[in-house]
Amino acid sequence: MAKPNILLTRIDNRLIHGQVGVTWVNHLGANLVVVANDKVANDEIQQNLMDMVLPDVISARYFSLQKTIDVIHKANPRQKIFLVVKDVHDALALKEGGVPIDKINVGNMHYEEGKKQISSTVSVDENDIAAFKRLHELGVKLDLRRVPGEKGRDIMGLL
Repeated sequence: MAKPNILLTRIDNRLIHGQVGVTWVNHLGANLVVVANDKVANDEIQQNLMDMVLPDVISARYFSLQKTIDVIHKANPRQKIFLVVKDVHDALALKEGGVPIDKINVGNMHYEEGKKQISSTVSVDENDIAAFKRLHELGVKLDLRRVPGEKGRDIMGLL
């Protein structure tokens, strides 16, 4: 099995939006954005809205977590993949399913009741912390930053 050319994996509960669709895609030189999320994989309206944000030269695929696990290794080496997931649990499921994720950009996890804010854009609860710790144990580098030009921080030091 060939190793897919995954440039970066990003956790962002907004999935594809301006920051992801323009800033990160251009910074990485990606030509394909893969959104791995069970709900979005079956929501054509949300997919169409996200497609509008991307430049015409960038393709997007919307896969369930299992389909991502099943097909990511079949990616053409010319595909420069920016993998986007909604939360840390989706990222962990992919990693444990065999997707070769070495580094995760933690970009945005909205505040909700019961979560503590660890940065201006990231809030976590105990389940999130456990998932981040498991990813760390699996050797994944966890880099918290909103945009490419910002200095990244190791999320483990904030938990």
